[in-house]
Amino acid sequence: MTESKSAQDLFQAAYENRYTWEPGFPGYTAAVKYQKGDDICTGTILVKPNLSAEVTGIENEEVRKSIIGQLREVAIHRVRRTFAETHSMNTFAYGETDATGAIEIIMPEKPMGDRYKLRNNEVCHVHRHLHGVMVTIDTFSSHDTGEGYLSHRYDSVYADPETGVIKSEKIVFEDNYQKVGGFQLLSQRIIEGTDDGKPSTTEFSFSNFELLPAKVEAVAAAV
Repeated sequence: MTESKSAQDLFQAAYENRYTWEPGFPGYTAAVKYQKGDDICTGTILVKPNLSAEVTGIENEEVRKSIIGQLREVAIHRVRRTFAETHSMNTFAYGETDATGAIEIIMPEKPMGDRYKLRNNEVCHVHRHLHGVMVTIDTFSSHDTGEGYLSHRYDSVYADPETGVIKSEKIVFEDNYQKVGGFQLLSQRIIEGTDDGKPSTTEFSFSNFELLPAKVEAVAAAV
């Protein structure tokens, strides 16, 4: 029975079921293709071990920043942090179970109503106050990597935490990955939203991945 576990234990199990990179991420290069409507750009990306990213071969600054933003957002979520490192200051309690069987986990000390929902040992709903906005993310499907799950199709909405007024329209994401040398790397991200009230789709495609050489610490030879 789920109720035999504490809310924290259940949430921790789902947290630890997320796919994250093994320590020693070396960084990588790849070809990138950006497409939005008739606008198509191609170039090369570099993601460094410190998770900073660079784009070359694309002159459009807005497109460059958009590509870098996607890469940074993905890389940050791949960093492995223990549950204690992330949530040692938080407490968790059971909320309601919805019609789909998703179990709500609430954070009683958070006045903005921060909460999660769990289904099949995965986080399928996030409602968090972050950086001055209320972020709500619903995940509809995921990839089972054999080393943890990765979200596949999900949406996000941003709202004013005080009034609940929506600050941005709902955006739908679809992510796909390719395993390269032991690391799952983003190979495609499709973003569906609207532009001037009309539906729009933006696609980021990555290929020809190459991991950077692993950093080898110099060791003085014994004489």
